[in-house]
Amino acid sequence: MLRLLVLLLLLANGLYFVWTQGLLRELGVGPVVQTEPQRLTQQIKPEALIILSPEEARRIEALAAAPKAPPPECLEAGLFDTKQSAALRQTLDERLPTGSWSLLATVQPPRWIVYMGKFANADAATKKKAELKGRSVAFEALRNAALEPGISLGGYDTQTAANQALKELTQKGVRTAKVVQEKPEQRGDMLRLPAVDEKLRPVVEGINEALGGKALKSCAK
Repeated sequence: MLRLLVLLLLLANGLYFVWTQGLLRELGVGPVVQTEPQRLTQQIKPEALIILSPEEARRIEALAAAPKAPPPECLEAGLFDTKQSAALRQTLDERLPTGSWSLLATVQPPRWIVYMGKFANADAATKKKAELKGRSVAFEALRNAALEPGISLGGYDTQTAANQALKELTQKGVRTAKVVQEKPEQRGDMLRLPAVDEKLRPVVEGINEALGGKALKSCAK
């Protein structure tokens, strides 16, 4: 009995070996072939595959994680009269790369405002502002120091537009406002720096003194 059992085990092991080797596939039996030849046909330019070393992979990861430099910014300042422009042009020629700046002849229109004032003192102006807030009437800071202490209820490019705004404010109960010219038409040159990047910015900061107190700001759209 034991001999028969050993022979059956040997026979079973032999049959399993023949099966795993695929020698019985002609009889319709055999293990499932674990291949996917269709994936080979789906490869796109396998010759372009590059194997990176660990050092190269870490370097690429570091570059990807590094903060990106902000995009170049357009800055402008002005207006400058003829004398100021001549002095500024000399400074720009000496310090900034050619093509990185321009001085553009510019006309700034007059500005008209709906105005309240002058008040006797700053406290009176503050009291009037609180009253306007209570009536939901908006106001803004004055751009002409000669009109202080006073209040601007809005600025306009034409006197006609300012008069129309005054009429509408009168209907809201505003009785003591009037239309005045906050500044006249101005002509001069506007400095424009169309593309100030991280490399150029330190150089641009070095010309602030030549701007005569006119701050650089983002270009008007």
